[in-house]
Amino acid sequence: MLPTQPSPEDLGVVFAGRNTVTSLRGEPGAPWRVSEICQLWDTPLSGAVPVGQWQGQALWAFSIAEEAVDPGEQIAGNLYGLLGRVEEPLFHAHGRAYQLLHWLDTHRHCGRCGAQTQVAEGGRALLCSQCALQVYPRVSPCVIVLVSKGEKLLLAAAVGFQKRFYSTLAGFMEPGETCEEAVRREVKEEVGIEVGNVRYFGSQPWPFPSQVMLGFFAEWESGELELCPDEIEDADWFDASALPPTPPIASISGQLIRRFIETL
Repeated sequence: MLPTQPSPEDLGVVFAGRNTVTSLRGEPGAPWRVSEICQLWDTPLSGAVPVGQWQGQALWAFSIAEEAVDPGEQIAGNLYGLLGRVEEPLFHAHGRAYQLLHWLDTHRHCGRCGAQTQVAEGGRALLCSQCALQVYPRVSPCVIVLVSKGEKLLLAAAVGFQKRFYSTLAGFMEPGETCEEAVRREVKEEVGIEVGNVRYFGSQPWPFPSQVMLGFFAEWESGELELCPDEIEDADWFDASALPPTPPIASISGQLIRRFIETL
């Protein structure tokens, strides 16, 4: 349930651009008191965006200018830096807050007629002031899949990550696709092989900026690895006992890898 009116005793999360802002003296990701936010950054209560509830208290999102962060008192860090460092509900609260702020920032004007939009339904929607088009926060579904070949698993390093870690394959769903069709298409496009026995594993909100990751297992059926140079820098079949650096267990990719190893 979304809160309707902010009060000084409520809680808030603060973003400066893409970075979440927390106190150097507090715990990582700890929400602020709304009264602190208003005092530190001269932010009006009217700028609060309703997020939901956190530990029984109303939670709001605030956006401040990047130059307003005081490096001697606050730390601004990428949201990904909280993944695995804070409890999952707190990470998701920050993620939801960022998605809502991003949605409001990128939908200031109507996509149909170009007129300005205004908040409607207590923060759940945006309404066009001219043609009355009503839009809701966008969530983009992505499939992410661990492909296995016997006791080996396929891991890939994405272009631009300098092989920082090897992960499972992932990609956005296209209009008209089932999840299973998206899995087969993405694997074929990225590494050139055919897969089958596609099985659902679980899902995870992924606020970078507004995805939901749908996790799957699949098994190699045919083909040799042929990497798409625009997306994949390197990929290979790995033994569970000799894995390269992989994503944290807090991510659904890390969870897929762990589950596969547990079933060997």
